[in-house]
Amino acid sequence: MSAASSGEKLIAGIAGYLSESRKAVVFTGAGISTESGIPDFRSPGGVWSRYRPVLYQDFLASEKAQKQYWVMKKEGYRELKGAKPNDGHRALATLEAAGRIVAVITQNIDGLHKDAGSKRVLELHGTSRHCICLECGARCDPDLVQERLEAGVEVPRCDKCGGLLKSGTVSFGQALPADVLTDAIELCIQTDLMLAIGSSLVVEPAASLPLQAKHNGARLVIINKTETPLDYLADIVVREPIGETLTRVIKRLRLPDLTIDQ
Repeated sequence: MSAASSGEKLIAGIAGYLSESRKAVVFTGAGISTESGIPDFRSPGGVWSRYRPVLYQDFLASEKAQKQYWVMKKEGYRELKGAKPNDGHRALATLEAAGRIVAVITQNIDGLHKDAGSKRVLELHGTSRHCICLECGARCDPDLVQERLEAGVEVPRCDKCGGLLKSGTVSFGQALPADVLTDAIELCIQTDLMLAIGSSLVVEPAASLPLQAKHNGARLVIINKTETPLDYLADIVVREPIGETLTRVIKRLRLPDLTIDQ
């Protein structure tokens, strides 16, 4: 079988699974956003290859750790700012609008799924779209915080109470938002099809969600450029670019291109 015919068989298989599914769920990682120009933090040249991640408890206790945290966030925000949804994000929004998937569970903090039009998005690791005061809970615009950082402020403070500000993202050592995690687990228990897209499936506890879906009887499709620890359990594994693959699935399903060409 040629590579082309093999690829078409995989696309047809994914489209077939989506047609048969009633509760399909998508799980996404950094790989879907690299196609929007956002570097994977773990890849060579990524933020975490240049800096040691700051643990949440260290951030709370140490001004030195706070300064290091905001140096990383300042650089990371430059990479996130201005990024736009790609064909992969838009394809998932199209699938949801057509009733082929019920939700997107994501490890990503960039907000691009919502920008693309996805309605039910569970952000396991929080979001870069706001900062929060750890004292009074007030939220503030990250653009304003970035302006302060660029102006030389090392540890930004809350305008309302003077408390310590932190990005709305989840740090190492910080618990995932309990309500989001509970909803994600419930979706994985109920789903009959899980599409794991652009994730190395190694960062816990998020990486266990596709495994939980599979153990509860769901089919598992993995679309990722590199191998994952769950490939051996997957019903279909695709190594091709995400946007291209999902666009082909949309066309195979003959869905209206609600968002693909925007």
